Amino acid sequence: MLQDNTITALYCRLSRDDELVGDSNSIKNQKDILKRYANDNGFKNTVFYIDDGYSGTNFNRPGFISMLDDIKSGKVSTVITKDLSRLGRNHIRTGEYIEIIFPDYNVRYIAINDNVDTNKEDNEIMPFKNLFNEYHSRDCSKKVIAVFKAKGKSGKPLTTNPPYGYKKSESNKYVWEVDEEAAEVVKRIFRLCIEGYGPSQIAGILTKDKILIPSAHAISKGYANFRNPDNPTKWCEKTIAAILERKEYLGHTVNFRTKRKSYKEKKTILLPESEWMIFENTHPAIISQKDFDLVQELRKNKRRPQRCKEVNPFSGMVYCSDCGSKMYLCRSRNCHENMKCAVYSKNTDKCSSHYIRTDVLNEIVLSEIRKVASFVAEDEEKFIKLATESSEKKISSELRAAKSKLDKKTYRVSEIEKIFKRLYEDNVLGKISDEMFSNMIKSYEVEQKELKEEIALLESFISEREKQSSDTRKFVGIAKKYTDIQELTPEIMHEFIEKIIVYAPDKSSGHRTQKIEIIFRFGILISTVTNGKKEKVA
Repeated sequence: MLQDNTITALYCRLSRDDELVGDSNSIKNQKDILKRYANDNGFKNTVFYIDDGYSGTNFNRPGFISMLDDIKSGKVSTVITKDLSRLGRNHIRTGEYIEIIFPDYNVRYIAINDNVDTNKEDNEIMPFKNLFNEYHSRDCSKKVIAVFKAKGKSGKPLTTNPPYGYKKSESNKYVWEVDEEAAEVVKRIFRLCIEGYGPSQIAGILTKDKILIPSAHAISKGYANFRNPDNPTKWCEKTIAAILERKEYLGHTVNFRTKRKSYKEKKTILLPESEWMIFENTHPAIISQKDFDLVQELRKNKRRPQRCKEVNPFSGMVYCSDCGSKMYLCRSRNCHENMKCAVYSKNTDKCSSHYIRTDVLNEIVLSEIRKVASFVAEDEEKFIKLATESSEKKISSELRAAKSKLDKKTYRVSEIEKIFKRLYEDNVLGKISDEMFSNMIKSYEVEQKELKEEIALLESFISEREKQSSDTRKFVGIAKKYTDIQELTPEIMHEFIEKIIVYAPDKSSGHRTQKIEIIFRFGILISTVTNGKKEKVA
């Protein structure tokens, strides 16, 4: 007889795959079977533990964990399930619980339909049933993946819910329409980023304005049945960063962005963009390609939170000429600003102490951008000719050097392949020992791996430089937009400038002079300035 103070745990589990089979495994059906069995066999003090919508391959389920906690606390004497597969579909873990963990806590286990009872000795077939249950889960997973891939390759979106800013069409669930209210927030997020605000600052602005977060907005509109958030207007940095990176706002469908390790492991892995499948112009765009590209350029240069409200347009754009590291913004309490070398501030032995005031840098850069925009406005064709010649000359020199390196490294890789073959033959013929063979192979494998990484970087560099040689007219298009630039904003800064190099000051003449090199985008031209006076254009 069971003690009155111990629990008979009636465990029910239903996964999404089980729902496709029909009502036989429904939670209601399981509860009816378990309750009837407990009453008929004299099990008292029954308590249901339920996991609705959880896979049997993963034991990280709230109902199961709650039951396990009660088992470890000595509250449970018996666990009953409809069948073995309800407990789990991982034969190793399921067997571990039934044969090791439950007995350790003197817990009896019963699987009604599989005729398993650990108080009896005729359970020899149980391991095979567990193995079959796992095979069933694996087979279902393969079928689901096949359907998933076919759907993704056809261009239909794989996400259950559209990204924030869109909603499903009432006539076709695979068609996305613009949710005007949310789309305005998305546009605002991109606009704030272009103005120079980082994700944490944007999140603060939206939180202050009490804008509903994406999940709360979806609940309010009836788009999805998410759990109600504790703070529906509390935006976080990760949400903003994810929105700023989504190509779906260009009107494209992006499939196969993530994958799972296996049918047992539910954790998703983010795939590299090269493995994504992108279908263009499948729904209305919320963000223009120009604004999206500009934001991605801005996002490359992470911004530190700033005490002052004014946005620093030079964040992530200014580099030290001596050590090549980025220069960071240093503000005094009254918001006077300087750009300082980040390396020197950490280790004074690795660089020299130098800085430049941001108001001086702002004046110089704004002046140079105005000159370029004026040049384009006065004689566009002449500018294109000079800029193309300058760009091609610079790029040609860089390409020659890069291609030469690429040829040498590619040739070395082919040499190593031949060496591998000779070493293998010498080892087989007994000319070199197994130990020597192993050591030499390891050494060459390391070299080969390093070479292949260097080759990939060189190929990427060459591809980028070859693309740049045809971007002069694109730069002209940017310059023509700005006929009267009054203020240097982050948007203007990133549209015109690739980076700025600041040199250490020269005091040999008795007064401080400083050289600044401004590299315009696409390798169009480089302006070298000293104390605000332009010396040359290359």
